[in-house]
Amino acid sequence: MNNISTTETTEELAVRLEDSKRVAIPERLSILRAKLGQKAKQEPKFRFYALYDRIYRQDTLETAWRLVAANGGGPGVDGVSIKDIQKAEGGAEKLVSDLQEALKDKTYLPEPVLRVYIPKANGNLRPLGIPTVRDRVAQMAVLLILEPIYEADFLDVSYGFRPGKSAHQALAVIKSNLEEGYTAIYDADLASYFDTIPHDKLMAAVEMRVADRSVLHLIRLWLKNPFVERGERGGSKLSGKPNQGTPQGGVISPLLANIYLHWFDRVFHFRDGPATWAKARLVRYADDFVVMARYIGKDLESYIETKLEGWMGLKLNREKTKIVELREEGASLDFLGYTFRYDRDLKGRPVKYLNMSPSKKSLQKERDALRKMTGKEMCFKPIPMLIAELNRHLKGWANYFSKGYPRATYRHINSYVLIRMGIHLRRRSQRPYRPPKGISLYKHLHDMGLVYL
Repeated sequence: MNNISTTETTEELAVRLEDSKRVAIPERLSILRAKLGQKAKQEPKFRFYALYDRIYRQDTLETAWRLVAANGGGPGVDGVSIKDIQKAEGGAEKLVSDLQEALKDKTYLPEPVLRVYIPKANGNLRPLGIPTVRDRVAQMAVLLILEPIYEADFLDVSYGFRPGKSAHQALAVIKSNLEEGYTAIYDADLASYFDTIPHDKLMAAVEMRVADRSVLHLIRLWLKNPFVERGERGGSKLSGKPNQGTPQGGVISPLLANIYLHWFDRVFHFRDGPATWAKARLVRYADDFVVMARYIGKDLESYIETKLEGWMGLKLNREKTKIVELREEGASLDFLGYTFRYDRDLKGRPVKYLNMSPSKKSLQKERDALRKMTGKEMCFKPIPMLIAELNRHLKGWANYFSKGYPRATYRHINSYVLIRMGIHLRRRSQRPYRPPKGISLYKHLHDMGLVYL
């Protein structure tokens, strides 16, 4: 339900998408979604065969546009941004009208997906696919109709990109499991999950619930859509039609990704699955998941790997996938931007406490973001505007990382902001910058409105 920016982490994206869901859904569409969800829940084996006309309904497409506009994001291969559409003659109304006509007449064809690459922490590049705004609206319309159907099937162990679910809920379950003694953890890392989902198996999973050929045709169009890559010196390169993957950056992709991994969730909880014979617990946020148990033996490890790689056709990143026993000295678990570990008691007692705090990677990413916000290229901004932007950013970051024990991290961030603002203020002035006499830089910035965490 997104088009991902080139700087967002999983947790940042989750927060932004949760904000975008505040867009009101019209009552008539809301009732339709509720009826679809109720039907799916009452009849677990029912296949929906009359959905396509609901997708190109006026209220569905108008709501889809508002959600896409709220999500923001850049233009696709056509170079047309959300603001361009809003400023164009006819505006969003024309886009919705033209899209409705194309869907109704079944002449709709998506534009190729713009492929961009963003750096990962390990120095590699992650490919993202950005559909055009028009195609994002079409995908959002399909998502609005399909989401309640599959939501009736999804298990409570899945928290990513789902209405009413959040990263904080997943983190709370992990904390609760650890406190109950489930400290042996299989920390899985799927290699390029979004890019490697087999189309044939994915469509088989989709068709377990949807029999409407027109809807299935739309999904296949998006899955088979070629990519366009722009060269550094101009020009572009068109790829062939892919036979695996769903573009990470497409609106429909998180739902499709959840539909596919839902089958791992299901077999995990079958009578002959490890939730029964190993008393193991699964916590999943999109393609990030952990299996937690009191003990992880070869049987459980083999089960997970056989199902994911042999049965589902996915691939585990062996370098990052690991088994940890959190009670062991120096062991830790990083999940959704947080680190879980058992630390020595702060009062010197011979016990350890479960510490949950922002991870080193999250902290470094935040420092990088603050450095960019206060860099040389920002010297043109008036100080009140810069402080207002910093405040919004810091409050959002602190809101996500408010769980567990974040105080030490907050103090570190406050100190870093103080250093960066001192450098920024000195850089702006031709003469050495000093706060007013008798006032520290800390108090001076506080008086100017800077919020400290």
